Formats: sequence, C-alpha cells, structure tokens
Amino acid sequence: MTRKNNILYLLITLITLTACHRNQLQIDVSHINLKVEIGRLDQDLFTVTTENSSSSIPALQEKYGPFFGLYNKEILAIGDSRDSLYSGYLLTFITDSTITATRLKTDSLFRDFQSFSTQIEMAFKHYAYYYPGINLPKVYTYLSGFNQSIVTFPNALGISLDNYLGSKSRFYSQLGIPAYKRHNMEPGKMVYDALYGLASQQFEYKGNTENLISGMIHQGKLLYFLDALIPDGPDSLKIGYSKEQLDWCQKNETEMWSYLVERKMLFSGDRMELVRFINPAPFTTPFGQKSPGRTGVWLGWQVVKSYMKNNPKTTLQGLMEENDYHKILNESGYSPD
Repeated sequence: MTRKNNILYLLITLITLTACHRNQLQIDVSHINLKVEIGRLDQDLFTVTTENSSSSIPALQEKYGPFFGLYNKEILAIGDSRDSLYSGYLLTFITDSTITATRLKTDSLFRDFQSFSTQIEMAFKHYAYYYPGINLPKVYTYLSGFNQSIVTFPNALGISLDNYLGSKSRFYSQLGIPAYKRHNMEPGKMVYDALYGLASQQFEYKGNTENLISGMIHQGKLLYFLDALIPDGPDSLKIGYSKEQLDWCQKNETEMWSYLVERKMLFSGDRMELVRFINPAPFTTPFGQKSPGRTGVWLGWQVVKSYMKNNPKTTLQGLMEENDYHKILNESGYSPD
C-alpha cells in the first residue's frame, strides 16, 4: 500500500470512528429563533413597602399575571392579593430577618442571571427542535422561604433561588437539611432541576403496570430527555451525583443489575422497592453506604440509552410517548457484562 493510500485509509478510519462516537443528540439549533425572558419576581417583590403597597401590589399583579396569584396562594400560602389582609402577610414575609438575609445572598449570586438565562434558552431551542410549535413556559424566579425548589404550572416554570445558595450555605445547616440533599443545592444544579421538573410535568407516568423496572425506565426517559435538551451537560448534574458516585455506578453496573435480576425484583410491585431504588437517599441500602441513592434511576437511564442506540429510527417524541416500559426493556438489548 502506498503512502498516499495509507493516509487515505487513516482518514477514512478516523472519520468512521468519529461518527461512531459522535453524540447523536448534538444538533444545530442556531436557526431556531427563540428568546427566553426571565420574570425576576425575586427582585420585584421587594420593591413593596408599607408606604407604596396600595400601588405596587396591583402593579405586580399586572406584570406577572396569573403566576402572581399562584405564587401567593400555592407557594407562599398567604392568600389572594385582593384580600384585605394580604398586604400585611406579604410585608411580614419580605421583612422577615431570614428572608432579608436570604435576599442579600440571592442578590449577590443571581443579580446577573445571564449565564442561567442562556442555558435555559439553549435548552428550550433544543426542545423546540424536537417539538416544533411547542408552547414553552414562561420562566420565573422568586424566593419561597426554602419551599419547593421547582414548581410547574400551565405555561409557567418557577425556580426558587433560595434553594440554590450553595451546599455550604448556613441557612441549610440551620434548617437541618441532610448533606445528601445539600449536595444538589448548588447554583449550577438549578437549570437542570428546572428542566427535569418541566419534563416530569410534560411526561407523567402512564404505564399499565407499576413495578420497579417501569419506574426505573420512566425516570430514565426523563433523564434522556435532559440529554436531548442539554447534550453538552455533564451526567453528574443531570442525575445529581458527584464524580465519585458516577464512577461507583459505572464500576458496579453489572453487579447492581445482576442483584435485581437474580432476586426477581425488576417486576416487583412492592412500593418499598420503588422507594429503596428510586427515591432520593444518602445511599441505596442493598448496595452499601458507598453507593449513591437512586441507583435504580441510573440503571433505568442506561436501559433507555441502550434502547435508543439499538433503535436508531426511534425519535425523542417516540421515546417519550412509549409507555410500554417492558417493551423498552425487551428491545433495549441491555446487558451490562
């Protein structure tokens, strides 16, 4: 073989290998014209004072529309803004010493929200690519008094900034929040949690049976949806693991799967099994204290990845609409040997 042919052969091999390892979810969304605007209720709410409440509260109602009512009733639980006692309840909340201190911290971390806004905008462009014409929600940030991190309402996605102050925040230790939960209360986790919350709302569990493998694969579908929306994002932020926890799962994948198969647990409808392998926890009890929690979710994610790899004609929409979880398992060819 001549030198010229050698070079050509190497180029073809390189191109082939690159194609094989290229992330199929890496798509060009530059042509999608979409602009995300963030409603910063966390800032605007604190313009209300005793002196201006009669004018500033109606102004907030007009600016934020239905979300302002949802925020008051569902998140703060202080009633309707038109109630006679409402302004007093609101002022009590925004002048509370803990809330005031929290606001100072959120202002320092999130006054410039551009990087987060860009992340959300890029994710929404990917969403619009896979679902042309989708009615994307308006995004709002606010303080909740350390209530739900993410809330979803029709046409609205809410982010509680006071739940993303950093795992070492004194507020969280004072509240007695466990370390495994504080680990994910970092600013960098916020956008991933918001998108996961959106996916959970859009794609609710609709399986015919409720057993461990169905729950695992449903959660795996939600994480694969994040793969599609943030193809460059690290797996650690999608599932909320440290690098060490991810490494542990990868090293023990075969053993974990074998454990579930040999004990015939995959098709168990025992609610405690779902809790043990899917719900957040410091570790997965059967796998020991070195394991992370939610290992069933991580395994379900691997099943879904295998399913999409072995069924290249299946679209993201097709995956998310497929509620026969046993079919996904059977056609995944998943076998971590």
